[in-house]
Amino acid sequence: MADRADRDVPTELVALEKELAGVTRQVERRIDPSPQAALVVSLAMFALLGGLLLPWSGPALGWEVLAGVQSIGPLPRLFTFTSLGFGLVVSAFALGTRWWCLAWLGAWGCGFSVVHGVWAIWSRQTGVPTGGTGPGIGMILTVLAVLTLAVSWVRIALRR
Repeated sequence: MADRADRDVPTELVALEKELAGVTRQVERRIDPSPQAALVVSLAMFALLGGLLLPWSGPALGWEVLAGVQSIGPLPRLFTFTSLGFGLVVSAFALGTRWWCLAWLGAWGCGFSVVHGVWAIWSRQTGVPTGGTGPGIGMILTVLAVLTLAVSWVRIALRR
């Protein structure tokens, strides 16, 4: 009986059913950040860029630490890579494509980067008694921007 019912279904309906199943999968993989959430993410990304232009420790600017021109230790340099990679690159792709997996990658990666940022600040504070320079405003601003991104991406990804 089931074979007879399958033969009676027009091929157009079978093709339409396959197309609808594909659209459903695409919708399930996407996020829809509210305009306010997208604005917060964009402003945090802008603050992160600003943090790379400000002093991170003494005269060393964030982009100089990233490029290796100024060396203030391995932890601040690692933080520049993770903050730039997750905070700017992954966040930009997640906002552009609106893929759910990129939103989670942004949340996880920015959270990972916050830990690196706190370690970088700690590493600069432990060197101050021996004549080193403490963390600058750029490093602190970058940590706050990445923290904002991590919280924002978690909220966006959980709303799906």
